[in-house]
Amino acid sequence: MTGVNVRWDNLPRSVTYSFSIITLRVHTHTAFPWGTSLTVGPDFDTVNLVGVWQVLSRLSPTDEEQLVLHPTHREKLTGTRARICQFWKELSTWFVRLSMLQPTVRQARTLPSVIRGLTRGIKTVNFAGTQETVYERSDWPIPKLQSYFHDKIIAVIGYGSQGYAQSLNARDNGLNIIVGVREDGYSWDRALSDGWIPGESLFNIESATERGNIVMNLLSDAAQSQVWPVMKPALTAGKTLYFSHGLSLVFPEDTHIVPPDDVDVVLVAPKGSGMTVRSLFKEGRGINSSIAVWQDSTGFAHDTAVALGIAIGSGYMYETTFQNEVFSDLVGERGALMGAMMGIFSAQYELLRSRGHSPSEAFNETVEEATQSLFPLIGKHGMEHLANACSTTARRGALDWAPIFKDATMPVFEKLYEKVRDGSEIRNVLQSNGKATYRQDLKRELEALGREEIWRVGLVSRTSGALFASGKSEMKSCRSCI
Repeated sequence: MTGVNVRWDNLPRSVTYSFSIITLRVHTHTAFPWGTSLTVGPDFDTVNLVGVWQVLSRLSPTDEEQLVLHPTHREKLTGTRARICQFWKELSTWFVRLSMLQPTVRQARTLPSVIRGLTRGIKTVNFAGTQETVYERSDWPIPKLQSYFHDKIIAVIGYGSQGYAQSLNARDNGLNIIVGVREDGYSWDRALSDGWIPGESLFNIESATERGNIVMNLLSDAAQSQVWPVMKPALTAGKTLYFSHGLSLVFPEDTHIVPPDDVDVVLVAPKGSGMTVRSLFKEGRGINSSIAVWQDSTGFAHDTAVALGIAIGSGYMYETTFQNEVFSDLVGERGALMGAMMGIFSAQYELLRSRGHSPSEAFNETVEEATQSLFPLIGKHGMEHLANACSTTARRGALDWAPIFKDATMPVFEKLYEKVRDGSEIRNVLQSNGKATYRQDLKRELEALGREEIWRVGLVSRTSGALFASGKSEMKSCRSCI
């Protein structure tokens, strides 16, 4: 490209990128002892812009800023500081997109050490022949995250599994978080116990939605439909509406949730329970999450989704759509992740018991070995490793019977997917979870589940350590893997 002038004058004193239209001057006395000057025109050099973006990403918009424009662009920034901050955000967005290219080795040698030490956090990964973009938290160090949200109030609506975890993680990341829940309910009391202060960081749902620039709707799916008439009027132009499950928007004929046209609508869906989201964050790790944009009214919805994903504790994020997230999530919960697993566990346990096996033996061969020995191996090394590690007898049987179980269950999965796709499952969820007697009904169902012999045996095993102590040794606990 042409028209590029890069000058490094006795760094770390000045950085100049000259083009033709817009000049940005930044002077700071906190993050760096030098000023930077940047001019952006139509013929900018993507590679050279990487270094300047990485400097700017470490500077706070609260530092002294001076914007110098070509006369034809001066009107764009005339007036209030709010408009200057808006330009800052636009410029940052440009650089995020431009910085997909790395500086060359020659250029990297000319960069100051603080820039050379930074690494890209966006990469393309080949998943079994499909290229996918993955976003990493290394691209969003805490100063950059706080800078991005420096003038935003983030309202977390709901304090259940995800609301509790995501709000605390974002608060611990130094962001301005408030929580909105029903006053004097269970969630209100729980929020109080976690340090949220009424009138300062804890409000009712309507007040929190009004105060928030970013509104994170983390209520249950049924509750989202019920409180939408209260929330919608407060979703004024320019705000961001956030979900961690896209069900409400994918099935608007059932939920009656249709966002206003002048707000951004984004999704960050952690791949785990709120408890896991919180525990991994506290361990210094991060949950995998998917991100999506439903509606981009400002032009910054995608960047905001990525930043929010980091804020709530994601380590890695991949792109999806609201519809794909809903379909895969509902199928997974009802299938291999929970429903199918519960059914298969019960079927095998009951078969063994009916053939004269003791409760402890049936439980050990059905649940204990799976959860304490085999599943961790699959998660750490993969299914092929497990098959290689087990005995020849176990391996032969697994390889022979796997396709039989696949053929037997595929029609069930196809039926399940169709019920998710046509909305039958969501209508069942809304009807069941929207009842006034929901909590009482759920309690009865869970108590019935706990009374099943398989799980009563499991309770004894956990509390006595009679079986689970063996889980401390990955391979030795599994007789099939000897």
